[in-house]
Amino acid sequence: MGLAEDLAPRLRAAVRRHLGAPGEIGDLKRLTGGATKATWSFAARIGAARVPLILQLASPRPALAPGDPLAELPRVVGAEDAAMMIAAAAAGVPAPPVRAVLAPEDGLGVGCIMDFVAGETIARRILREAEFAPLRRGFAEQCGGILARLHRLAPAGLPFLRPFGAADQVAHYRRVYEVLDHPQPAIELGLRWAENHLLQRHATAVLHGDFRLGNLICDGEAIRAVIDWELAALGDPAQDLGWLCVKTWRFGGPLPVAGMARREALLAAYHAAGGAAIDLAHLRFWEAFGSIKWAIMCLMKGREHRRTGRATVEQMAIGRRMEEPLFDFLQLLAGED
Repeated sequence: MGLAEDLAPRLRAAVRRHLGAPGEIGDLKRLTGGATKATWSFAARIGAARVPLILQLASPRPALAPGDPLAELPRVVGAEDAAMMIAAAAAGVPAPPVRAVLAPEDGLGVGCIMDFVAGETIARRILREAEFAPLRRGFAEQCGGILARLHRLAPAGLPFLRPFGAADQVAHYRRVYEVLDHPQPAIELGLRWAENHLLQRHATAVLHGDFRLGNLICDGEAIRAVIDWELAALGDPAQDLGWLCVKTWRFGGPLPVAGMARREALLAAYHAAGGAAIDLAHLRFWEAFGSIKWAIMCLMKGREHRRTGRATVEQMAIGRRMEEPLFDFLQLLAGED
């Protein structure tokens, strides 16, 4: 029996339990993408309607030794992940509508069922194909507005979110790098630069934590949904804007903001939508540190087989990209875009 055939009876029962009878499902298909989640699309019969839906299941973390800093990264899963999307949608952030949070008796694992949101996530299409030209022209303004609304969320309503400010992040990724025990002079340089340029004070807001192309469902005119909320945390709001500008997430586009716009346009749109005034130096800290953080993440993926005893093509492919963000960091220090 294949994976879909094994999953289908439990999913059918969960749909009937949470969404209504008759609960028959069809077109169950595993989607690509998402290193920390398994995502399936399907259609369900609820009453007289045939509703397109998404099932998203959190992948378990590999077993780690007590005190391993790799276990300390914030991760929002299950009911908390759903709560983030519900709160974001209520604040005017485009997020997939959550239909149900899975319960233990569903036998499916940790996750939720959401409405299917039509659109594109593949960056090269968004950056190059003619149908997305209107989106590209207004991309910075849309991102600025979305992030301003997200950052106004009240942290008290999301008590599971962990603080993960600038000093916390730099110290954490320093510990991760040292545990990986694979010295890299450019990473050491980057960490020392970040330690020497730490922001002494910054605001604290609810963050998405991974706001970038690949985690945005877009059509030709607009961002229709922000997905993959598992890195949500409390921290400096400039982090979300800076991460969007990291060169890796431009996917070959010529301009700093996801390959489509200038930093000044993003900051102006963010401020016009009610976000705090953020200067270019503040943004560039997160852009520069973002490259170092991504280089450490690549190193972590490339050496994951040493902890788990298992190697995958995905891990090796990500690991070998470590030099790219390090080169990006050095270019940024030299004043290049």
